[in-house]
Amino acid sequence: MGSEAIKKLEDLYTANTYARYDVVLAEGSGSRAKDPEGREYIDFTSGIGVNSLGFCDPGWVAAVQAQAGILQHASNLFYSDPCARAAEKLVMLTGMSSVFFANSGAEANEGAIKAARKHSFMKYGQEAGDGFDRYRIVTLAGSFHGRTIATITATGQSGFHKYFTPFLQGFDYAETNDAASLKATVTDKTCAIMIEFVQGEGGVIELDAGFVGEIVGLCKERDILLIADEVQTGIGRTGKFMAYDHFGVRPDIVTVAKGMGGGLPAGGVIFGEKTKDALGQGDHGSTYGGNPVVCAGVDYVLSKFLDGNGEPDRGFLGNISKKGKYFREKLLAIPGVKGVSGLGLMLGVDIGDIDAKAVCKEAASRGLLLLTAKSKIRLLPPLNIEHPDIDEGLEILAESIAAV
Repeated sequence: MGSEAIKKLEDLYTANTYARYDVVLAEGSGSRAKDPEGREYIDFTSGIGVNSLGFCDPGWVAAVQAQAGILQHASNLFYSDPCARAAEKLVMLTGMSSVFFANSGAEANEGAIKAARKHSFMKYGQEAGDGFDRYRIVTLAGSFHGRTIATITATGQSGFHKYFTPFLQGFDYAETNDAASLKATVTDKTCAIMIEFVQGEGGVIELDAGFVGEIVGLCKERDILLIADEVQTGIGRTGKFMAYDHFGVRPDIVTVAKGMGGGLPAGGVIFGEKTKDALGQGDHGSTYGGNPVVCAGVDYVLSKFLDGNGEPDRGFLGNISKKGKYFREKLLAIPGVKGVSGLGLMLGVDIGDIDAKAVCKEAASRGLLLLTAKSKIRLLPPLNIEHPDIDEGLEILAESIAAV
């Protein structure tokens, strides 16, 4: 089916919830995709950070195909090998204690919220019963935590709060990188602080190291859990396995998704020693979480971060950091670029008053796929993107900015 026929069919039969570019993707390999007519696109989006190894990495495809022919699904009432192996690697790479597998970042954050509230109740609330009120969670202005009712409430952006009231109770918002606001927002009713170390949807904004230090200190002082939302920043995206590694922090709960599955729907809640028993049997569940085919993909992606001896592979992460620096240097040389934010291969490009959405549309017409975040252009290329694709893509970006 050709591009025009596909677009017509989708417009007719799918809900109109996405502002789509005028692009149909039919196949892909590495950092490049093609439409049904064979036109090629360089991909600086990786499916909003999902295709961490690009399109159809041969090893990933082989792992997923093999598992699909062995056991495609098993209820979580039973054990399965891919789930066990993927969980082991996540624990090895994070130094945490246990994993709950879900299907998405929003689901992972829902699980983290439930775990934080139950942990607080079990420690402080059993005497209070129905009057227990130490359940509130502080998040940051500009944050994004998902689109379910709980996670959209946790999201600290009013633009996402339109139309869907009434929202759930129990969330408070502090200003990002503002220690005074944080201290004023945390109360005796706070059970957790939930943060992204680099805010993606909020404009690719990094947290200040001093502000992170204030958060950690406050959590220790008042026995508050620290939840790291690593849905977009985790699994190597920032040049460290988790973004919190840049700050020397060990959260109590970590959420992951996006790049972990390499292209399949995968999410997870990773628990530290303090919270590993927060959720017990019957407290939480997911029909598809831990699916064997998905976990085979997860296991393969995670294997890229380990050497042959099962130790962290610093070379793979180091290459991500080097490519991030290369991107940054090249971007800052493009006329119209005012600055670059972010870490590793999660970058926000400030183009001042130039319309970022118009640039993305222009770039797509020239064969480059881009994202936006607020008024910035957002880049989330595959972690293994090669320099020729980087150079060609940045040439198109420069041309597109000039054209707009």
